[in-house]
Amino acid sequence: MPERKTIQKAKQDRRAGKSATTQAGEFVHEEIRKVRRGQHGARSPQQAIAIGLSKARRAGVPLRPPKKGKAKAKTRKSAEYAYEAGQGKRKPRRRPRVSRAVSRALKREPRSSASRSALSKQTRQAASHRSASARSAAARKAAKTKGPARRSAAAKKAARTRARRR
Repeated sequence: MPERKTIQKAKQDRRAGKSATTQAGEFVHEEIRKVRRGQHGARSPQQAIAIGLSKARRAGVPLRPPKKGKAKAKTRKSAEYAYEAGQGKRKPRRRPRVSRAVSRALKREPRSSASRSALSKQTRQAASHRSASARSAAARKAAKTKGPARRSAAAKKAARTRARRR
């Protein structure tokens, strides 16, 4: 069950007209926090992200399942199920034994999968699958929605980074 704070943040994002992926990001953040605190582990950063996205779908975030060919059939089916459960189109069947088994399995997984370096590696890998123009467009859109104070802070940080790398 997601924390109330996470659901509130996601609803706030929705009211602000932000995309479904941004709303789902709140649930992913929560999952990473849980792994870092040691409540459970994850085999990889991708698993932690997948758990967060599934929770978001079940909580009613309108995040569509991946298209055919974008993910494994099993992943797509699981995402479709979670999406329909969140949209109230199907009644989730709770299976206590399965739930316990999953919880115990996750407790045995490593906590290092939510480390800074692991997440950084995953982010770079995900970015490398996108084209340069797509990455540039995303950066431009982010800059537009930042607001003057935060834009100025980001520019200063970028200047410091450039100076350090010279």
